[in-house]
Amino acid sequence: MTVFLKYMLAVVLLPITVQAQQYELILKGGRLIDPKNHIDKITDVAISDGIIQKVDKDIPLGLGQTIIDAQGLIIAPGLIDIHTHVFVGEKRSTFASGFSSVSPDDFTLRAGITTVVDAGTSGWRSFPKFKEEVIDRSKTRVLVFLNITGAGMIGSPEEENFDDMDVAMTVKAIKEYPEIIVGTKIGHYRGDLWTPFDRALEAGVEANVPMLLECHLPQLPLDEILDKMRPGDIFTHTYGAVNDRTWLMDNHGNIQYYILEARKKGVYFDVGHGGGSFHYSLAIPAFAQGFSPDSFGTDLHRFSMNAGMKDMLNIMSKFLNMGMSIEDVITKATWSPAQMIKRGDLGHLSEGAEADIAILRVRKGQFGYIDADGYKIIGDKRLEAELTIRAGKIAWDLNGIAAKKYKQTDLVQEN
Repeated sequence: MTVFLKYMLAVVLLPITVQAQQYELILKGGRLIDPKNHIDKITDVAISDGIIQKVDKDIPLGLGQTIIDAQGLIIAPGLIDIHTHVFVGEKRSTFASGFSSVSPDDFTLRAGITTVVDAGTSGWRSFPKFKEEVIDRSKTRVLVFLNITGAGMIGSPEEENFDDMDVAMTVKAIKEYPEIIVGTKIGHYRGDLWTPFDRALEAGVEANVPMLLECHLPQLPLDEILDKMRPGDIFTHTYGAVNDRTWLMDNHGNIQYYILEARKKGVYFDVGHGGGSFHYSLAIPAFAQGFSPDSFGTDLHRFSMNAGMKDMLNIMSKFLNMGMSIEDVITKATWSPAQMIKRGDLGHLSEGAEADIAILRVRKGQFGYIDADGYKIIGDKRLEAELTIRAGKIAWDLNGIAAKKYKQTDLVQEN
């Protein structure tokens, strides 16, 4: 064969070589539930360079460096926990940089969670420390609702100091870090003045971000609070039978009329389970009346994770066993909270999106689920995270479905 013919043959074969792209990961045969894109079917997902490169019915095995068999499992967007406390640090007596907060990577990835939103543990003055010591060092994506109090959640009386509730400085911090700070937060105020609420709301208006409202405003009437909240603002601890706020339901077991009006207006309602803010006495009848949550915020902290809350999958499993469909459960754990925090880049599995993925198993059996008062329900389903992928890298693999199978010869040393 002449040199010319060899050259022409190489040119003809070149496109075939270029097309044989190698993906780092291929997820095969799982039930992909992607609410944003209205996908619920058996399909494959290919990942390279931290990005979802292809979502297709049958991606050839030969194109993948690592093949993950997802048959019988759910492929979902990485879960988003919209209410956490992860500003862990050295001040042991406080939430902010304190003993009660927990390190995100220790408790999120193992539950399929790739994004958390810290609920006001930091304010405009303490945020830089939070960013340096936790946010920038975590594999989990950490976003922030910024407390209207500059010091954050450091307890009374400092947390109720009006002089530290600076609207201008709060707005300045949000605009300086729009990729991290997604809203403002108010809560933990025991007085009877509207000043903290109004300033948190004003900062949200000026920065065009939602406000997260906790309870712990015992002197302010709930109907007036909800009337002041804007469409897109977020109400957490929805199902808490707590002593510092009017409950979700009235004495006749019906949803309060102003709760229904707020939802109709566009206010979002988050679970915010925590250690003391989720009760079946409210959650079960409310769900039966059609009042389901918009998101499954855990209120993750040192005490809630060791009590009835445990983790976000546990909360999702509670609602699954209360009668919520698996499709709706996945929606409220992914695309719904992404929209609530105005982060349309998250919570879906579109081609070109960052590869944050939770591979979940619906385990069948008999399981107990505990509320904040120690009451339980028995369910026959439990969600479990088999694999978590964060930015294209495997961050949690419960049963080694992405690992190489051990062979004894692998440990034989050559002399």
